[in-house]
Amino acid sequence: MKPLPALLLLTLGFSPLASVAEIPVHRFSEAPHGYYTRPPTDAFTQVLNRIRLGQITLDPGDEKTQLRSLLKTLRIPESSQLLVYSATSLQSGLILPSNPRAIYFNDEAYVGYVPGGRFEIASIDPALGPIFYLVKVSGDGRSEATRSERCMNCHAGRTSWGVPGFVAESVLATATSGASLDGFRREIAGHTIPVPERLGGWHVTGAQANAAHLGNLLAEAIPDGYRKFPNPPGRRFDWNRYPAATSDLFAHLLLEHQIGFHNLITLGTYRTRDALAAGAGAIRPEDRGALDEIAWRIVRYLLFENEAALPAGGVQPDPTLLKDFLAQRKTSANGASLRDPELATRLFRFRCSYMIYSPGFSGLPAEMQRRVFQGLGRALKETGAPVNFDYLPGPEKRAIREILQTTGIPIGEGR
Repeated sequence: MKPLPALLLLTLGFSPLASVAEIPVHRFSEAPHGYYTRPPTDAFTQVLNRIRLGQITLDPGDEKTQLRSLLKTLRIPESSQLLVYSATSLQSGLILPSNPRAIYFNDEAYVGYVPGGRFEIASIDPALGPIFYLVKVSGDGRSEATRSERCMNCHAGRTSWGVPGFVAESVLATATSGASLDGFRREIAGHTIPVPERLGGWHVTGAQANAAHLGNLLAEAIPDGYRKFPNPPGRRFDWNRYPAATSDLFAHLLLEHQIGFHNLITLGTYRTRDALAAGAGAIRPEDRGALDEIAWRIVRYLLFENEAALPAGGVQPDPTLLKDFLAQRKTSANGASLRDPELATRLFRFRCSYMIYSPGFSGLPAEMQRRVFQGLGRALKETGAPVNFDYLPGPEKRAIREILQTTGIPIGEGR
């Protein structure tokens, strides 16, 4: 098997990101994609169809009761809760330091909750990427769901290369309105971003509440710029309005990793579909290089290349969150899993993303998935692998290969 062209580019010191960024922004709503016309199959759309058929109902009651019912229906743990108080979403008029927006998530769906507003849902469709809904539940449990087009004003920009994707901003917000005075890590997402540049406008609870990050801070304008001051969780709002009293750093790190993954996978899906359309069902020679580059970028991300260092002293996760996260483990014959945490210097003991089991990855077009599997096989060779992966010692590579192979992931031969 010949090495992928992108692998050759990497060994010569060229970055595949440059050519990916130069590809024109997609018209994702048009053929061959049909973002708004292709019937979605994401997790929330399936739930919504069952609600409309009368097969399931959400619990009536107050907002928190409805939220808990929605999370349970989508199998999203309450322990994944994160709180953001910067006014940076579709319902920005409701979001304040005194009324934070909560976010909950699993591997394939995300729920936003602003007290007094509508539920925001982003659910991953393997062919289309995230599908965005606004949901209102009446006191008697009846649900009204609207697929939102306005979300795409922010969720199909440069951060996700013009295709539907996710954004996680880091800003310094004002106490009065949650408006942004300054921003950081713009137009990028994922686990490579240094932690000190993350979490501006977000709450962080637990042992890392005051670690080296931008969380739990507000700012006010002064003549020569702005002044930062503390915003401890719970000082300006009532925890009782939310299902949990946490906004744990481990959940923040998982969220950041997942949105970077989803953006790359969606990019791979759209670019492959474009190439197949251009070649009338086949990949033309002139399109192979671009697809190889994206596949190699996915491989590098899956294997946590250039993962940002954790704060000094490591991360001590909320016990309930960790239990809920580990409940989804897929294990090899010796009990090892890609979800096993390390948390002293990095997120995981075995540096290959658990998101490889997600519906988004499983739904990659065969032409892209084959390239990723071949790239993984090459990267995980104990000898002769590209130098990019020298940070992975031989025993860890061997363990990752065993986990993948015994949990049904057919990585390439690596020749």
